[in-house]
Amino acid sequence: MNKTEITIYKIGGGIIDNAAELTKFLQLLAQAGGPKILVHGGGKGASTMLRELGLTPQLINGRRVTDAATLDIVVMFYAGKTNKQVVAELQRLGVNALGLSGADGNVIQGTRRPVKDIDYGFVGDLTPASVNAGLLQQLLTAGITPVLCPIIHDGHGQLLNTNADTIASAVAVALADFYSVTLHYCFEKNGVLRDVSDANSVIPKINFTSYAALKEQGVIADGMVPKLENAFAALHQGVTKVIIGHALNIKDDLHTVVCLN
Repeated sequence: MNKTEITIYKIGGGIIDNAAELTKFLQLLAQAGGPKILVHGGGKGASTMLRELGLTPQLINGRRVTDAATLDIVVMFYAGKTNKQVVAELQRLGVNALGLSGADGNVIQGTRRPVKDIDYGFVGDLTPASVNAGLLQQLLTAGITPVLCPIIHDGHGQLLNTNADTIASAVAVALADFYSVTLHYCFEKNGVLRDVSDANSVIPKINFTSYAALKEQGVIADGMVPKLENAFAALHQGVTKVIIGHALNIKDDLHTVVCLN
């Protein structure tokens, strides 16, 4: 018996900070057929708000260091302003969306990242067991599109900031036993670029071997590293396909397909 196909879209970076492009993306998302889940980050908008409030954003290897003051801001920005604006726009477009943090309906529970060489603060780590797949299945069956922000909880009353790419990957893996899952990372580039100054230098396909070489060469760096590591982790755990491309090209073939071989 063939599994029902679902698509998990993840947006972040420059798209979610650009109101015009975000609106266009949500219009495309509303037109996309089949059940779907949207995961969003906060990206540059959260950093802008932090600076406006006199705090200095700190990112290491593309991941945000989150002290107590930063956590307060990102919870307001991600779970509040951004999440509800996205849900409101999807409702306007006829999509019955439901905005959720990880604490809502216990949809995503994780653990605070242990301190090793770097203390990331109130940052959460996930496993496939962290995701309440049953609740997501109920929502999808009811025709509701879950909209997940990158704030989770630890089950003991503590909220945790978690990389949205990681959440998208964990949700995709958790649902792979029940659906044929495509994980679509959408951002402001046309895909993984060989030359970041050339929008047309899209690498159409990356496997684990070529990824290691491109990372060694410095072609893949910064925030693209966790994105691709999450993509490979998802593929190793049953996700059918991972796509990385521009948020406004979700109907087109201009993108990077990540595969194991």
